[in-house]
This record gives sequence, structure tokens and C-alpha cells, in this order.
Amino acid sequence: MVNREIFRKKVIITAGQIFSRFGFRKTTMDEIASELKMGKSSIYYYFESKEKIFEAVIRHEANTLRNELTKAIKEVDSPIDKMKNYVFVRMKSFEKLANYYNAIFDKNLDHFDFIENVRAKYDREELAILRLLLYHGKRKKVFKVDNSEYTALAIQTTLKGLEVPLFWKKKEVNIEKRLNAILDVLFNGILIK
Repeated sequence: MVNREIFRKKVIITAGQIFSRFGFRKTTMDEIASELKMGKSSIYYYFESKEKIFEAVIRHEANTLRNELTKAIKEVDSPIDKMKNYVFVRMKSFEKLANYYNAIFDKNLDHFDFIENVRAKYDREELAILRLLLYHGKRKKVFKVDNSEYTALAIQTTLKGLEVPLFWKKKEVNIEKRLNAILDVLFNGILIK
């Protein structure tokens, strides 16, 4: 007897690899079944459609991102290091989690209701994390933040603006230098003091 959760996870991982190579539209249930070396009927027993598998892949990758961000924040103490870790892990994780990233930003997938829910949840969670990091830094007298909501929104907007050249255009860019430049402006501003 196959353990239901182990099998579902195997399908999610395998399908995720195929979706990231070929995209949602070009991936077929036959390819997923072939890669798993089983019949499509076995997969349909656990997932009613390719869309449901894709949804499970997106949710799995979203949880992976959330876990990586939480770990990165917890492994350091200073507010500056927490913010740096958050920014670097966030941007580098998107590169690895291709399906999640594509679902969040690909307008061709807008017809899936779950994607809009994932997008909205991601934005809310990210703003909450950023506000918490800002609050922590303010409490420790490291950050000067007058309005954590607007500051968190500004940081989120900046990071989203960097996603396009890094991932959509697949340009050769030095992510470390760009992220450090953003962090320098965030922490030091551009005004002479």
C-alpha cells in the first residue's frame, strides 16, 4: 500500500520539475505519468486534474519560500542582518522556485482563482514580515521608521521592481551588487548627513 502523502509529495516534486522546464501549458499529464513511471489513472486518483497538481506545486513552493525566509531571519540577531538575510534569501529563492514565481507574475495564468489568492496572501505575508523586521529594528534603536506600513510597502515595491530584470529578462546581472546597493540606500539613504 502506498502512503498517500508520500505519493502526493512525489507527484508534486516531479510535476514541479516538469512545469519549471516546459511551463504549465506545455506540460501534459502523460509527461508527468511517464516521469513517475506509472499510469495517468494512478495520478488522477490523487489529483483530479493537471490544474490541481499545478496548484499543489505552487502551494508547496510557497511554503518552501516561507520556511527559507523564516529560517534566514531567525539565524541572525541584529535588525540589519535580519533585513539583509530577508532580502537576499527572498531574491535568490525566487530564482529556484520557478513555478511559484511564474504563477505569481504570469498574467496568462490569471484565470486560475487560486493564483490570485496565492498572490494576495504572499503580498500580505511579506508586508507583515517587513513590518515586523522594521518594528524589531526600531525597538532596538537601529532603524528610524516613522511609518512602518509605508516603509514596508516601499521596500516591497523596490524588491518587486528588481524582479523583472533579474528573472523575466534573464539578463546576466550581479544580484549581489544590486541587492547590496538597495540595502545601502535603505540603511543609509542618499542624503549627506
